[in-house]
Amino acid sequence: MPIPLIERYRDRLPLEPGDPIVTLCEGSTPLIEAPVISERVGARVLLKLEGANPSGSFKDRGMTVAVSRAAGAGAEAVICASTGNTAASAAAYAARAGLRGVVIVPEGKIAIGKLAQALMHGARVIALRGNFDQALEIVRALADRHPVELVNSVNQYRIEGQKTAAFEVAEELGEAPDALAIPVGNAGNVTAWWRGFGELSRAPMLYGFQAEGAAPLVRGVPVPEPETVASAIRIGNPARWEEAMAAFTSSRGRVEAVSDGQILDAYRLLASREGVFCEPASAASVAGILAHGLAAPPDHPPPETVVCVLTGHGLKDPDTALGKAPAVIGCEAELEAVERAAFAG
Repeated sequence: MPIPLIERYRDRLPLEPGDPIVTLCEGSTPLIEAPVISERVGARVLLKLEGANPSGSFKDRGMTVAVSRAAGAGAEAVICASTGNTAASAAAYAARAGLRGVVIVPEGKIAIGKLAQALMHGARVIALRGNFDQALEIVRALADRHPVELVNSVNQYRIEGQKTAAFEVAEELGEAPDALAIPVGNAGNVTAWWRGFGELSRAPMLYGFQAEGAAPLVRGVPVPEPETVASAIRIGNPARWEEAMAAFTSSRGRVEAVSDGQILDAYRLLASREGVFCEPASAASVAGILAHGLAAPPDHPPPETVVCVLTGHGLKDPDTALGKAPAVIGCEAELEAVERAAFAG
């Protein structure tokens, strides 16, 4: 049986001695070679499959710690704003802890798989006629008014849990990679990875990638109406803006934008050539290194080993998958007809 993340790294997490461990055996996700992408970028590329976490995204790493601390502190409920993955994870861990879960999502802007998860886990789901940034502002105010725990990435325990991904990568490789490529939405995950590497005294270059239609860190100003096919990073004013930019600067890395077309190309490439089905936002990390290369500062050698973080599973967003996949082939129930359909062309 896998060792729960909190048990594995308890001495590195700021929990109280009496806090319960609310776990679904998250963490210990695969780190796999990506030979096709490696050949294209001229470096060894590995994929950290965070979609293998219990609710299908990296959010579980932080949620196990945040909900464990909330339960230990006597919270009656947990609440979050979400583009989808946080909602699914918060709902799952609230159910596990026996707490009420409340999630606020932008109306019509959440992938169907994530919505289904939040509803099935018993959370109260509120569809806000607004965007994620407005939802986050509202839940922060609600958390000040009621005895509930806010479990967005502004919660310090979320970041503490998510930093463990850096520990795992360093343990498996025997050292930190030369570079880490990561999608950037609310900027909590890049902040967490950098914290983890910092605690190990390791400093890979960080390559952060945002969607062009939701790229406030690249533009240097908030985006009032962010829009992208990569719904998980459709955020116009990241809560961890300053920490993320400090991480990029300190690591001598960079943050860049990729188009929806580049994201979807990488999304299809990962599925069809590497055998990895991730959600569109996850593919931003791969799209970024394919589009922008692996440039390093003038006095720094190009990276030889790059880890691309794939933040969520492809089944989170089946509508996008079906909209971009080849058509299903209809066929009569006859041997010759099936043979023609299967092997034509």
